Amino acid sequence: MGAADVVPGVSGGTIAFISGIYEELIETIHKLDIGFLTAWKKEGFLKAWRHYNLGFLLALFSGIAISILSLAKLITWLLSNHPIPVWSFFFGLVLASILYVGRQIFKWDLKAIGAIIIATGLSYAITLAKPIEDANSTWFLFLAGFIAIIAMILPGISGSFILLLLGAYKSIIGTISQLLEGITNLDWDVFSSAFFKIGVFGLGAIFGLKIFSRALNWLFKNHKDLILATLTGFMIGALNKIWPWKEVLEYRVNHSGEKVPFLEKSILPTNYAEEPLLWYALVFMVIGFLTIFLLEKIAAKKNPS
Repeated sequence: MGAADVVPGVSGGTIAFISGIYEELIETIHKLDIGFLTAWKKEGFLKAWRHYNLGFLLALFSGIAISILSLAKLITWLLSNHPIPVWSFFFGLVLASILYVGRQIFKWDLKAIGAIIIATGLSYAITLAKPIEDANSTWFLFLAGFIAIIAMILPGISGSFILLLLGAYKSIIGTISQLLEGITNLDWDVFSSAFFKIGVFGLGAIFGLKIFSRALNWLFKNHKDLILATLTGFMIGALNKIWPWKEVLEYRVNHSGEKVPFLEKSILPTNYAEEPLLWYALVFMVIGFLTIFLLEKIAAKKNPS
């Protein structure tokens, strides 16, 4: 999930759904409240910990944090130097995810079909939106965290792409790099500044996650087919963002001072300005596609029911 959330266009929520932990994640976040402290006082820490399923959250969010911190630079480098194989892998991954999530819809009626069409159109429109310039104020980082976390847990909507649209992606990725530099160089000023910014962003994410999980948990319990259809539509529309062949319309300067694509449009491989690497793309699409079915098999073994 952490690796997926680093990439603008891929959702960590998709990975959570395919691996069979999505509903548990939403329900666990929804149930977590101030009652934990009461349970801790009455029944002891271990019973409260198990009752609120905090071991699950600790393992999950630790994995996400470690993945983001360790892979942010690598994925950024891969996207800069080998964009077609990387985007092809994620394209295949999301394509298989669409089939997987769509298969979970029990009743195909006009509501489900309408939800898919509307969600596809909305998601596609988001991929066409022009990002704004980076903002770095405290209140804006809180707002960015609040909005991005909602996208990160929705299959098909990329939290990092929402950050890019909000103009906060450059700031957050740069802050993560500064945090690592502060730790590596034992520079307290750099570390404390980066830690504060990430803390504000994280606080916004916690608020967003808690508020949104309540609505999502209710939808899964009462309108599961409708929410699954909506999530399927979100993923279909997101395919435009992760299409491997792009024409760059505008560039921006990233936190490292490098010139990187800012606004792009999808084109056919035959119209690509450089070598389209079609066979490489097809191979990585197949690998991404098969990865989903591997995750599905692992999840089926973990939850045989």
